Amino acid sequence: MVRLLLLLPFIGLMIVPFYNTREPQLFGFPFFYWYQLAWVPLTSLLTWIVYRSVRRAD
Repeated sequence: MVRLLLLLPFIGLMIVPFYNTREPQLFGFPFFYWYQLAWVPLTSLLTWIVYRSVRRAD
């Protein structure tokens, strides 16, 4: 069940009309760019969580 967390980045980045906007800006970067960049550490964190939970289950 924890493995379903790995679908979050996939779903979050595949629905482009959701984040295809300029506002709000963060440090001068449009939302389109910083939303995608925010998924990089978040995906790493989710992968680590799934790895730890699956490894303990085995």
